[in-house]
Amino acid sequence: MSGRNSPSQSVLDRPISEYAEEGTPLLLTPEQAKHELLYSRFSPLWKRLILAMVSFCGLIPLFISGTFIPCIPQISEDLSTTGTVVSMAVSVSIFGASVGLLFASTYSTFYGRRPIYLSFLPLLIFGSLGVSTAQNVTQLMIWRLIQAFGAAPGLSVGAGVIGDIYKLEERGGAMGIYFGCVLLGPALAPVVGGVAARYGSWRLLQVSLGAWGVLIFLVMYAYFPETSHPGERGIDKMKHDGNPNATWTRWLPVMLNPLRPLGLMRRPNLLFVCLAGLFTLFTDYALLVPIAYTIGKRYGIADEAVIGACFLPAGLGNMIGAALAGRFSDSIIVRMRAKRGGVWYPEDRLRGTLPSALILVPISIWASGFITKYIENKRVGLSLNLVDFVLSPSASYVVDVMHSRSAESMAANSAFRSVIMSALVGGILPMVENYGVLATDLLSGLAALIGFGLLWVTIQHGERLRKWGVDEDNTEGIN
Repeated sequence: MSGRNSPSQSVLDRPISEYAEEGTPLLLTPEQAKHELLYSRFSPLWKRLILAMVSFCGLIPLFISGTFIPCIPQISEDLSTTGTVVSMAVSVSIFGASVGLLFASTYSTFYGRRPIYLSFLPLLIFGSLGVSTAQNVTQLMIWRLIQAFGAAPGLSVGAGVIGDIYKLEERGGAMGIYFGCVLLGPALAPVVGGVAARYGSWRLLQVSLGAWGVLIFLVMYAYFPETSHPGERGIDKMKHDGNPNATWTRWLPVMLNPLRPLGLMRRPNLLFVCLAGLFTLFTDYALLVPIAYTIGKRYGIADEAVIGACFLPAGLGNMIGAALAGRFSDSIIVRMRAKRGGVWYPEDRLRGTLPSALILVPISIWASGFITKYIENKRVGLSLNLVDFVLSPSASYVVDVMHSRSAESMAANSAFRSVIMSALVGGILPMVENYGVLATDLLSGLAALIGFGLLWVTIQHGERLRKWGVDEDNTEGIN
């Protein structure tokens, strides 16, 4: 079934009984009926298929980063430079992804979700092929930037698609599945990258990523439908307003301000959640980016495949944590709404993150630093480090816990975080080299505690913080 002939077309012109899912109330006011129709445009099977497609696209950005890190020693040798210089490509990739997030989300609001996927995926393909042919550090950085830019819609637009097709009570579970699939990338990518570096070539790996991009593009072109709510796209509003240029404008590029979503960060509640996610995510990067020069060097691991396998516990922990946290957040919403007599507060989704933000995340990074510093036995030290990696499964949920109804709100959160992260990541390896792994891990753990404090303040004073600016992302279901 072609995405261009999706079941969403003209759905608002059909009776609600034709599209109502099981459990939909039969007696509805006109406003409620319209609301139900918006989320009944696709059958449960179609929703699952759409969720699978956007999850597969969402896996790409983190998979690209994960496959690169184990190859850093080989790339630095191939390009006659140092690992510190090559590790800067990780920062460039994060920056490229953050810029791509803003462009993709802004234009998906105007043109819709489908055109953005089909426009950005070719950049991913050409960027991957460009990285594979890089002959110096400058070329590597430029093509990594293009590659990351093309992969960006996987995170921002994917979350917007889920907001398009799932109701509030279903959205947390769908987001959990989505991020669980997305975080499969960090679980598998380092192993794939390590095996490629050990038994093949990092250049061949990049060619394989380009071929993967071609496959995804063909699937999205053939099957992915437009999920934006009818009449909500910018081009639709131009037609509705009677703009005589609307017909031909759709075929011409429209200049939009990609920085507009960042305006959401002026709202303290969104800013606090974003910074909390930043500090938590930084612990993952502090563990994983320098792993070949910390755990690898400490325990004499030179095999890239083995180094890549060391990423598995962290990736699997994050993946499982994301899937569980999504449904857990839904259960918290239901329980707290019943406790308040039917009133829901957006901050309810944050309550489940506090234990892990206070205990698991900082303790895991501190323990890893102490073990690497003081335990010389290879078998014991490596085993304890891998166990500690699993102790931060909720990091993925803390990072992206903000309830998002659109690609723009997701992009504002992710891009703002990524711009800062791109600068921080570039300093991880130099800090390890100058001050040691223990000092680096202690600092990142303290940053995670600051993130806990921001979450606690947001939960305790969320209503007051939201009054500083209308929280458009969380208006659904508050009353």
